[in-house]
Amino acid sequence: MKQALLTILTCFTFILSNAQNPIGLPQIVNYSNLEYKGGIQNWAIDQDKDGRMYFANNEGLLSFDGKHWKLYKLPNKTVVHSLKIDASGKIFVGAQDELGYYLSNNQGILTFHSLKSIIPESSRQFADVWNICQAGSETFFRTVEKIFYLKDGTISVFKTNTEWIYLGAAQNQVYAQQKYKGLMQFKNGTWQLACNAPVLKDDIVTSVVDYTKDTLLIATLRNGLYLLTGNKLIKKITQADEIFNTSYIYCAIPVNKDWFAIGTTTSACYIIDHSGRIVQHFSNEEGLQKNYIRNLFTDRAKNLWLALDDGIDFVAFNSAIKQIFPDAKKQISSYTSYIFNNNLYVGASNGLFELPVNAALKDLSYARGQFREVTNLKGQVWGLREINHQLLLGHEDGTFIVEKDQLTPVNKSIGTWLFEPLSAVEPAPEAVAGTYDGLQLLQFDKGTFTNAGQITGLDKTSLRFMAYDSNSNVVWASHPYRGVFKLSLSANHRHIIKNELLTVKNGLPATLGNYLFHIKNRIVVATLKGIYEFNDHTQRFERSAYFYPYLKNTNIHYLTEDHAGNVWFVTEKKLGVIDFTSDSSHPTVVYFPELTSKLVSGFEHIYPFNQENIFVGANKGIYHINFSKYREQSKRLDVLLTQVKVFDKKDSVVYGGYGKNLSKDQVKLPYDLNSLQFEFSSTLFEQQNTIEFSYQLSGFDKQWSAWSTKAEKEYTNLPAGTYTFKVKARNNLGNESKAVEHVIVIEPAWYQSWWFYLFLVIFAAGSIYLLIKRQQKQHLKEQEKLKYLHQLELEHNEREIMKLQNEKLVADVGYKNKELASTTMHLVQRGKLLSKIKEELLPLVSSNNGDKAVEFKRVIRLLNEAERNDGDWEQFAMHFDMIHSNFLSRLKERFPDLSSNDLKLCAYLKMNLTSKEIAQLMSITIKAVEVSRYRLRKKMQIPSDMPLFNYLINAINHSQQEH
Repeated sequence: MKQALLTILTCFTFILSNAQNPIGLPQIVNYSNLEYKGGIQNWAIDQDKDGRMYFANNEGLLSFDGKHWKLYKLPNKTVVHSLKIDASGKIFVGAQDELGYYLSNNQGILTFHSLKSIIPESSRQFADVWNICQAGSETFFRTVEKIFYLKDGTISVFKTNTEWIYLGAAQNQVYAQQKYKGLMQFKNGTWQLACNAPVLKDDIVTSVVDYTKDTLLIATLRNGLYLLTGNKLIKKITQADEIFNTSYIYCAIPVNKDWFAIGTTTSACYIIDHSGRIVQHFSNEEGLQKNYIRNLFTDRAKNLWLALDDGIDFVAFNSAIKQIFPDAKKQISSYTSYIFNNNLYVGASNGLFELPVNAALKDLSYARGQFREVTNLKGQVWGLREINHQLLLGHEDGTFIVEKDQLTPVNKSIGTWLFEPLSAVEPAPEAVAGTYDGLQLLQFDKGTFTNAGQITGLDKTSLRFMAYDSNSNVVWASHPYRGVFKLSLSANHRHIIKNELLTVKNGLPATLGNYLFHIKNRIVVATLKGIYEFNDHTQRFERSAYFYPYLKNTNIHYLTEDHAGNVWFVTEKKLGVIDFTSDSSHPTVVYFPELTSKLVSGFEHIYPFNQENIFVGANKGIYHINFSKYREQSKRLDVLLTQVKVFDKKDSVVYGGYGKNLSKDQVKLPYDLNSLQFEFSSTLFEQQNTIEFSYQLSGFDKQWSAWSTKAEKEYTNLPAGTYTFKVKARNNLGNESKAVEHVIVIEPAWYQSWWFYLFLVIFAAGSIYLLIKRQQKQHLKEQEKLKYLHQLELEHNEREIMKLQNEKLVADVGYKNKELASTTMHLVQRGKLLSKIKEELLPLVSSNNGDKAVEFKRVIRLLNEAERNDGDWEQFAMHFDMIHSNFLSRLKERFPDLSSNDLKLCAYLKMNLTSKEIAQLMSITIKAVEVSRYRLRKKMQIPSDMPLFNYLINAINHSQQEH
């Protein structure tokens, strides 16, 4: 009995020793419900043909495109327990009292379509739908009481008198477990018994997956794993059986053709192979949020997704970058590493760690075992270097030789950084160590190194970087805070015969911040402004023509070269490599954003063992890069346009990102919806930190945008027109995806439409016409005004002319009056003269002188005839009418009975002559004048109270008005 127990214990110990995880832990990303904004529990996982991930969640259906989470709630707001995506893109979901599918509409928005209406009416009431599986075009939904069978748009119902406790598909066949009966298989439209082994009657089947061509792997809740071949069920023995017996299996899936992932309720996830050996274990200790796994899924990149009882985890299981923790607490920083004699050594801040590795293992991150701390060494380890098949260790306490189980001190007097052989041919008889206090000479004798003392000729100077030029027997060294040293050694290497400190005077861009390396058979200095090389002819540093095309003026802190000729470097806390192997004629510079800021700043370390094993010192542990795998995986690059929506508008999704690509369809939007937001992503989940995007809105942007990790772009107040939004993705290897396009048409505003332009044309034409008419009217008005002004001017001129004429007439009248008055006075004077002559002659006539009396009588007679002569009157009347507007003519016309004497009297009265003057002019007496005046009044019927002069004036004026 004791022997049996001892054998069991020995076997169990062996199993546990072989059940250790690989040393490389892949990236694990935790997504909590605070991030995806859903319920804590997740029940099922699937992936569509575009690479999006979907999760059955307590609050609905979750989708994830690498950048954006979206939650779709069912109409009845119940828990989604199951989901499955078919080849057509339908996302079938099952919930409490609901089943149906999500499908994108014409806008690419997921819309739920319930299938309850096609369920027979008697079976439309049901509880939770726990499983959905598919076989070809047939879809099955499991509740505890019923299985719904969807085919060709109709649903059949399979009921049971016990319970349906499992439903799944494998090898294109559908299997279900009926409680107390066993495992059933769906054939020819009916459920037939596939296996009724006792364990399948008593336990619960949680998964049925492909194992080999004719064998299924069956996971049970409490009894571990089984293999089913035909109808024969046999137990599958694994290294984790003891765990499976206590931590129930909730799900199982194939990871690849050789491995399977097993999800448990308390021990998280195990990866096992066909032989039952544990390949890896993922749990809370490795970084999972919970150990309760409800479902597992491997995406198309062969990475692992875990639906947890609280959250979602992503394990980059197939990733090319993994993290190794030499210490159990995962806290140490690593400064150096080296593989020597099938052992991986990691020098850290608290000692040296060792792990045996299988040299035949291509990817050493899959090596198993636990690191052993070299117990006789504590403190900071700075460097490891193999020289003459001896592994030298630089430590803060000195120099040591690393042997299988121990460290042999070479020099314990001073801290050591690194080592350099003083010969290009092995075995090198001597080596030099860069220490805290200058250079230390090491001699190789009898298969081991011994301390030959300090190399003299250099003041105490700490030298962290060093290279040896055997052609000139010169040790080049540097310390970033001291400078670059060119140290010429003596023939026996014990003395420095020439010590030169090279500074800006020697061509360096700065005295400090310089790091010295031996790369590509060159002694190079990494400076603040790129790589410099020393020119032996000019004895000055010059910018490296070889490295400049790749690194330009980059501030480099670390350089090393791998066996394939690739140059690895560190700049500003970023790891990169100049990759010469992918295309030697056009090398590319590759950065590793996954490791940015994770390196030990100031003490960077890169150990390129080969292309599958690159070790990088880190703040916590050490990183392993399978560079060959990294390059291969990074070619799988896609980009998705996940959403287009109107910015700052409610319910404004223009394109939901699902279903067909709308690149050739035009989406027309009214002008008031001209501010848009585009969201995009890539489903390369394991390299999300390396993905960058570039976009262009054709019709608006003149060129593609600069590459950026930003996964959305907003455009506001776009003018009317047709735009094509294009987006593409690239990774750090320079691989670019094909561009995705989406056409948006912003329709013109109402004031930019053709009818508005027509209205504007008509309005403009009308306005021009009215303006012309107005101008014409204004012109006419102006013309009228000018005409009026001209008329006024003419009238004014006429008045002026008339005034001048009147003034002339007045002057003429005055002159005529004066002339007439003069003539009249002349006549009066003549009459007086004649009267006086008569008076003088009359006495002579009365004298007795007969002959003379006769003569005098004849003279008197002539005088009388002269007084009575009317010739003067006629001449007077003509001049009078000319001056007084035909006064006499009009007077004669009005009063035809007037005699010439009457007219003479009127003329003289008009001239306002006195009766005496009238009497002299008429050769009558004054009394006769009065009598003539009286007679004139009578003929003209002039009232006695009216002055004769006034009447004559008024009568003439009256006569003129009548005419």
